Amino acid sequence: MKCKRCDVETYMPFRCPYCGEFFCTEHRLPENHECPEYWKAKNLREQPTTTPKIERVEPSYQYTITVMPQTRGKTIRFSTTELKHLLAGVLLILAIGFSMPLYWKIELYGYPELLSSLAIIFTFSFIAHELAHKITAQHHGLWAEFRVTLPGALITLLSIVSPFKIISPGAVMVGGMADRETIGKTSIAGPLTNIVLALFFLILTESFRGSIAFFAFYFGLLVNSFIAMFNMIPFGILDGFKVFFWNKIVWALVFSAALALTLYAYTHA
Repeated sequence: MKCKRCDVETYMPFRCPYCGEFFCTEHRLPENHECPEYWKAKNLREQPTTTPKIERVEPSYQYTITVMPQTRGKTIRFSTTELKHLLAGVLLILAIGFSMPLYWKIELYGYPELLSSLAIIFTFSFIAHELAHKITAQHHGLWAEFRVTLPGALITLLSIVSPFKIISPGAVMVGGMADRETIGKTSIAGPLTNIVLALFFLILTESFRGSIAFFAFYFGLLVNSFIAMFNMIPFGILDGFKVFFWNKIVWALVFSAALALTLYAYTHA
């Protein structure tokens, strides 16, 4: 929302209780934005206070605004509640991973070690994406913890027995004062992590062609490139929308890299 006084975009606008307009931190007080209804505030301050047998002198108030710098986090912090939610999310995604051969390659159930590798790679790719958001947000002094959401958990549970997989058991919740750049960097951390993992699995895929390990590494390439590309779509609550809002050039570069990896994975099986 833009400040009515200076027209500067602000993420935490203040509503004046007298004129009803919204302002930035600097112009939130009636006297700072030349409030047309400021006389109401002055009347309230100038009303004498009558107390029997007690003479009271109203002090003169001075308003100051202090902007505290963001503190950089040096450690990754996990609460007990977050660890419980992470465990629930890992179990849900593992269940999705083990259910995929039902509608993909059912013969994989004859290779339990390979199937377990695929499920673990799938789960790690998702959790690494979320933890990248968390670490980046905490680095910028924000509160950030993973939480399982009820709608997301129910949709993920239904996906276990469905050929159409929608994996969204939860997400990293972020709180605190942040500007557009901080939000953009926090959002892009997840897709960038998947791109790095996709490149790692691409190297392993080309190195182990012809072996049984090739299938697991190829699956890692496919999953991570798709997660990165999908999340970089500039729409709705996806990471791509916040990155696009922050820096369109950065968004274009990262989205192009994710799209190229995805196309390569689908055409070089």
